[in-house]
Amino acid sequence: MDFKNVIFVTDLDGTLLTDDKRILERDLKAIERFRAGGGIFAAATGRGYAMARRVVTMLADVPSVIFNGAAVYDFKQDKFLWRSEIDKCAYDYVDRIGRAFENIGAEVLCEQTVYVPYLNEVEQTHLDWEQVKADFRKVSEIPQSGWLKFLFTGEPSLIDEVEKFVYAGDFPKVNWVRSGPLFFECLPEGVDKWSGFRRLIELLNAEDRFTVAAGDYKNDATMIKNADLGFAPENAHESVKKCADVVVCDNNSGAVAEMIEYIEKL
Repeated sequence: MDFKNVIFVTDLDGTLLTDDKRILERDLKAIERFRAGGGIFAAATGRGYAMARRVVTMLADVPSVIFNGAAVYDFKQDKFLWRSEIDKCAYDYVDRIGRAFENIGAEVLCEQTVYVPYLNEVEQTHLDWEQVKADFRKVSEIPQSGWLKFLFTGEPSLIDEVEKFVYAGDFPKVNWVRSGPLFFECLPEGVDKWSGFRRLIELLNAEDRFTVAAGDYKNDATMIKNADLGFAPENAHESVKKCADVVVCDNNSGAVAEMIEYIEKL
């Protein structure tokens, strides 16, 4: 397939990035070849502005989907092209769940600020790993507008309990998604990575292009299922591999390069 007819959007963590958060040289060279051939290459990540910036600027010269679909950001022009805020009920949800689970960690992500009302070991490790300077304050002290998403962090067993608590309770007007074993996220109603991908297509006037999506976890499932071609790496969650058209090698072995090689042969 001619790359100039393709728009390829990939997840970062667990798909393009290795377990130690590197981009393999094999993947970088394949991305360069794809772009040189006229392909549009972008990211669709759960990361917010601060965590996505240093990775995305290495990869793409077009806007990317961040906040798990709640925004499209142009890092080249350093501005939001589109964004969607969570309903104000989210303020109450963070407070209720934080009170219900003593050892929970939490982040509230606004445009360029990461607020941390609840800190645990997983949350601190997450912030340290991504080199993010958080604004630590109580829920009552966080501005109640401008929330693009929030998430809870903890060991998998704790996040399992939070997920059960939410789905058994009354938490409407938002979209809940498990974005990893350690993370459970809340997005604006109707928002996910596929809706963000569609918004990116509109902004780039790329409606006629063949759509390709890749990802490894449950928050990637909608865009993998709805794209013309959906990929998953071997390390992906089993439910994601089942909805992918093609499963390639794992994220530590050049998964994105293998995906691009597959597209090339179509």
